[in-house]
Amino acid sequence: MSSEFTHVDEHRQPAMVDVGGKAVTHRTAVAEARVRFPASVAEALREAGFETSKGPVFHTAIVAGVMAAKRTHELIPFCHPLGLENCRVEIDMNDRHEAVVRCTASVHHKTGVEMEALTGASIAALTIYDMCKALSHEIVIADLRLVEKHGGKRDLSLP
Repeated sequence: MSSEFTHVDEHRQPAMVDVGGKAVTHRTAVAEARVRFPASVAEALREAGFETSKGPVFHTAIVAGVMAAKRTHELIPFCHPLGLENCRVEIDMNDRHEAVVRCTASVHHKTGVEMEALTGASIAALTIYDMCKALSHEIVIADLRLVEKHGGKRDLSLP
């Protein structure tokens, strides 16, 4: 792992990374977040078909996650604007009362899409929280992380 920060110039000032000399490759990243519900809230959501008075929770979160991933460069200062070729958000409820949110983003470009995948997963998780907070404020968003990436200098796959 490199100990060099990439978003500073030779004068230690903040700077966008120059990707001008890099090759265009197919790049994909997968990020995950978990939304932990109290057992009673998870059960209520299941019984309601994952609908609240605000609408379909997971469907709304999927749309929000994709929208956020496409606008990552507007939210994070040194992210390059990317025309994502694909972005998919999937949400599954596990037996531990968690909604597992996975965002996969891909593009042919000179820079990776890790931040887009992370942004998509986090905004989808925040949307779930927003839509369910009337049921409980004990909902926890946890474990936002990069799960895998392909393309660029090196591939990465985490357990």
